[in-house]
Amino acid sequence: MRNFATPLLGATLVAATATFAAAQSGPLVSAEELNGTLDDVRVLDIRAEDAFAGGHLNGAANAPYGLFRGPAENPGQLVPVEDLQQVYRDLGLEADDRIVVSYAGESVTDFGAAARVYWTLKSSGFQDISILNGGLAAWEEAGFDLTDTAPQIDTSDMEVTWNDQWTASREDVQASIDGDGLLLDARPESFWAGKDAHAAAAKPGTLPQSEYFEHASWFSDGPTIIDASAAQSLASAEGLSDADSIISFCNTGHWAATNWFALSELAGLEDVKLYPESVVGWSNAGGEMMNVPGPLTMLWRQVTGIF
Repeated sequence: MRNFATPLLGATLVAATATFAAAQSGPLVSAEELNGTLDDVRVLDIRAEDAFAGGHLNGAANAPYGLFRGPAENPGQLVPVEDLQQVYRDLGLEADDRIVVSYAGESVTDFGAAARVYWTLKSSGFQDISILNGGLAAWEEAGFDLTDTAPQIDTSDMEVTWNDQWTASREDVQASIDGDGLLLDARPESFWAGKDAHAAAAKPGTLPQSEYFEHASWFSDGPTIIDASAAQSLASAEGLSDADSIISFCNTGHWAATNWFALSELAGLEDVKLYPESVVGWSNAGGEMMNVPGPLTMLWRQVTGIF
């Protein structure tokens, strides 16, 4: 069983050079690239309402991350298409809008929220989407202004049809377990090994036949993710490019969204899917698990509260 954990080499970590002002943007945009194009894009700030009110990019609309997530007992669950459609209408979005996802950027975990929203938008039919690399933290570090004025939004009547090209179902996961597909766990090794567990998971452990590649491996300079060239090099070095198909998962489809984004959108691998419900959904549905601790270990952890 291979475990993908090779550290990044500094020599491979080069800055992004794509020009955001091109006819169609790339999956990442820097603060410097975005600064001169704010009038031409729709910025979605996915932070909570109170954080948004404290300062945001000029013209940004507030679209809190929770709008794109499931209930507390299964946070990775897909939001019904009709509900997503209403969210987009309330935000005044049109299918041909150029959208930039803005987020806090305080840690590498924050990027997972932006990646999950990006994945949701892409699956909803939007074709021109970027993530502000480094989020609001990078924007402020670059010295650019924020505003506390909320924009005037005119609602839209756009229609949404979900494209499941990038979505792995439970059936897809089972087929991968039974076949040759790569199930890639984005969580830290302690979760994969069953030493840690999400509070909403039925049990610790991971999906059968899975291997792990931690989401944080795609970052070289704080919460700023590496560029496409470096992602391609890393995916190749770790053997990920050799997989016929990859299903990315974690606890709730958050960290896994980062792996999906890096492999699909940056490294350009063809058949990469996100399993949105991930271990929480799988374990609570009674799916087979690997690396589950034995009964005595589980009892000891329950008594001591140690995971």
